[in-house]
Amino acid sequence: MKRAIHFVLLLFLSLLLYSYADEAFDVRQHLSTVTRYGAVKGIADNSFIASNIPDGCTPIHINLVARHGTRSPTKKRIKELDNMEARLEVLLRDAEERKLSLQKVPSWIQGWKSPWKGKLKGGELISKGEEELYDLGIRIREKFPDLFNEEYFPDVYAIRATQVPRASASAVAFGMGLFIGTGSLGPGRHRAFAVTSESRASDLLLRFYDTCENYKDFRKKQEPAVGKLKEPILDEITSSLVRRYMLNFTRQDTSSLWFLCKQEASLLDITDHACSLFTPSEISLLEWTDDLELFILKGYGNSLNYQMGVPLLQDVLQAMEQAIKAQEEKHAPGSYEKARLRFAHAETVVPFSCLLGLFREGSGFQQIQEEKSLEPPPKPPQQRNWRGSVVAPFAGNNMLVLYSCQANSSSKYFVQVLHNEDPIPLPGCDDDFCPFEHFKENIVYPHRKFNYNQVCMVKQETPEQKPSMITTARSSF
Repeated sequence: MKRAIHFVLLLFLSLLLYSYADEAFDVRQHLSTVTRYGAVKGIADNSFIASNIPDGCTPIHINLVARHGTRSPTKKRIKELDNMEARLEVLLRDAEERKLSLQKVPSWIQGWKSPWKGKLKGGELISKGEEELYDLGIRIREKFPDLFNEEYFPDVYAIRATQVPRASASAVAFGMGLFIGTGSLGPGRHRAFAVTSESRASDLLLRFYDTCENYKDFRKKQEPAVGKLKEPILDEITSSLVRRYMLNFTRQDTSSLWFLCKQEASLLDITDHACSLFTPSEISLLEWTDDLELFILKGYGNSLNYQMGVPLLQDVLQAMEQAIKAQEEKHAPGSYEKARLRFAHAETVVPFSCLLGLFREGSGFQQIQEEKSLEPPPKPPQQRNWRGSVVAPFAGNNMLVLYSCQANSSSKYFVQVLHNEDPIPLPGCDDDFCPFEHFKENIVYPHRKFNYNQVCMVKQETPEQKPSMITTARSSF
């Protein structure tokens, strides 16, 4: 009798804990690169304690590389969602013809219409995305008031964006927040400011992936293989969905429903429709497949992914060196650049993060400097550093802040990297507050062995690392 009571108590506690875990699980934090900035901002490594900036150290220059804010689905994906509407009708009709009970079918599926139905264009910055960048601009000014205390001039506060509208709109929203109250336009005392863009055909700093022929060839060849890597997970989850809801879902249905979940949760804050079809463990697996794709096609999975971003890293270094020269030569205020602020895409932010050596698994920094690929991120439930929702959410950003510490006897200048506004440790440095010369010698210079044309314009042999990457990833399923 006592054993039976003990068993019932254990069962009750396990159900209670399971229920609590489900309640604590927020799908909006697990949408890979479709994650909204506010859902993950502040989620940092609790084991890392940021350095205290020493007294007498003042910021003299800031480099920002940011992704555009939350956007609507692209035109191609809107069409996929339109097709899903008809597909769900077919699934329901098939169930009725087989005389199956529809009691297990969620009510939202019956009569579902795509929220983006009828839209002819897509991919534009939405109001939430505007707010993300606007608020970011306000916070940066508040965090670094001495950097933004001068009268605006485009050569002092340079704002650059790609020619893609959502990136340039993000730059405008950011600038409105950054300079709020400093002009004379409207009740908010806004001011006009310049946003410059390079042609898509020649933008080697922010759209290097568009002009890198070797990378485009790599993507074209690898995308089908990456799709194959996802299939076992999609098949496993599809089988579970079929058993759970008695509908004849296919692998493509599961993929489309996961995409709908991401759009609903991120853009509309709807988590009780498509997202509710999946358990938390299934969402974690789907998130991992997206992160794996990001890793292989844009991240550490192939050194070409970040080699082509070296011109951007060199530009950051050049800006810092110019700021140091202005400091040493005591240039007059307003005569030199204090901030270089860039707005681009996940394809920009991810390789740039890799060049800095961020979000590696284990000790892979030496491999990065030797231009080698890293092992893929471990499969759930194992913990991993590489998560698209943290590496490059909407409005995700890296800020490199250059400090002048004139009273310091060992080094006058230091670099601190903030990822999504939180200090993050730099590999190759003792902590997150890195001597400038150390940053230059240990992080930037090792990547100088290849220039952009060598990496991108010369047809290369297929590296041996590519097949091994796919094989290694397969073995983790």
